[in-house]
Amino acid sequence: MALTWANIRSLAIFFGPILLPKAIGYYKSLRAARARANLPIVAVPAHIQGVLALLASTALFLLVRSTPFFAPENVFQATQSRLQINTDVLFNRLRSLRPDNVLTPDDEALRSKFVNLESRLLYFQYGPDVLAACPFCSSDDPGSYFYYALPALLAPHVLNLLVLAAATSRLFSGHHGPRWRPRVTLAVVGLALLDVYLLSAYDARANAAALRLSELDFYFWSARALRLVALAALDAGLAFVLYLSSTNRAFSTLAASPAARVDGLARGITLVRRRVSALYFVRSATAWDENLRSRSDAWWARDARFMGEVMQEPEVAESVNDAIGSGRVDLEKINSEAEGYVRAALQPPPKEGEAPVTMVG
Repeated sequence: MALTWANIRSLAIFFGPILLPKAIGYYKSLRAARARANLPIVAVPAHIQGVLALLASTALFLLVRSTPFFAPENVFQATQSRLQINTDVLFNRLRSLRPDNVLTPDDEALRSKFVNLESRLLYFQYGPDVLAACPFCSSDDPGSYFYYALPALLAPHVLNLLVLAAATSRLFSGHHGPRWRPRVTLAVVGLALLDVYLLSAYDARANAAALRLSELDFYFWSARALRLVALAALDAGLAFVLYLSSTNRAFSTLAASPAARVDGLARGITLVRRRVSALYFVRSATAWDENLRSRSDAWWARDARFMGEVMQEPEVAESVNDAIGSGRVDLEKINSEAEGYVRAALQPPPKEGEAPVTMVG
């Protein structure tokens, strides 16, 4: 299975017109859901800003590492040599590129492994480090190179998983990050398994018939670049969804778990109970203190006289009679609701096993 940028572009051209409208529609549905929830857009919280900075710096680091400047040297590209070139000629060309025309120890170790065509084909599949450094591998047993290459293959996935685990922890991202951890973990594991499968399923013999340098498939270098780009895209995607959810632009309905909502209701009930208790103490102090009680009675007496005088005004009386006569005010309903509120307020506490009386209205 050849893994080249041309194949990636072909897949993007084929699936792009199908997936792009679906992605746009999904984003619009998320915005509509936020609008229905009537949630205001807020600024990015301070702790989320730190997480976004971590993910952005990690994604940028991976993108920089995916460039050819940081990739291991490909001796065939460096010397512009064909696959069938003589080993001595190949490394003589490589010697001319080295300082003081002296091969490095890694060059000498790689030269000792170029004993046949199969070893060169494995070089394109596993890269120079695996081919030169493996102490027990042999071209007669290609599977030995696969097992030796696994730790280096999985290392970027594991390190990136640690970064994503920190970014989705409650310590750093509050309640916004933990709900994305299962999805992110599955994505990382899926990428790692796909990477391992592509390496194991790659047919190294596909390069055997290549007569020119341009016909060779440098799988190791292409897979390395795509691996780092995919991990960077995963980090950027997590940063994007954390930005959307933390600012209420999308995914806001998932922010509060049932446990969090119950906890919020309990705190609200506790606050109401404290305010009612404070009101009880104020009313008790008013009732027990003769001076305060007399002042309170005087205030209510003045209020009754004031409201009586207001209701005797011709304009007010005319408006009230007009409202009652036109049927806009249902006195019977108001009286029944007031009676229900008073009955519920004066009802003694329910006995054990009885349902509490609820206010109507």
